Amino acid sequence: MTAPILRTDRLLLAGHRPDDLDAIAAMWAHPAVYGKIGGVARSREEVWIRLLRHIGQWQAFGYGSWVLRDYAGGFVGEAGLMEARRAIDPPLALPEMGWTLAPAVHGRGYAREALDAILGWRRAGGSRARRASSILTMRHRCGLRRGSAMRRSATRRTRAGRCGCSSVRPRPDGKGLRTAISTAPEIG
Repeated sequence: MTAPILRTDRLLLAGHRPDDLDAIAAMWAHPAVYGKIGGVARSREEVWIRLLRHIGQWQAFGYGSWVLRDYAGGFVGEAGLMEARRAIDPPLALPEMGWTLAPAVHGRGYAREALDAILGWRRAGGSRARRASSILTMRHRCGLRRGSAMRRSATRRTRAGRCGCSSVRPRPDGKGLRTAISTAPEIG
């Protein structure tokens, strides 16, 4: 399976392609992105491996991440669901939801718009992965509804609109979701 093309009012979401390498590598080399995510720029090789992982996830799991572009073709970032299988204790039982935006578009609501489209696609039965539907259930159970707590929570806890990358994952105590910058220490 390959990533379907999704459209929002301002964005085109499409699967990763090898041609996306330059734009994605430039984003991950920018201090406004990597400064909040490990503090070290990602090499072109690391970005290439991530790009290939995003392509492969669609084949293995039937869901994954998209490249975000505006309708003029400008690169906006990446967003989606990811089977990272990170060495986190306790281990994650569900896919991670993450997004990274190019610094030039921070603070414009693109992450929320893209995630609404992705979760809407899943809600409509777009993925063969049952586990991904658990994210929707948890998201709604925790009151993370379109345009409300998800944005406030991400901004308050991680300033995701400013740093450009964040993940939503289950809290270890089972009481809702936590938003955390991907490679930063856990934020409660």
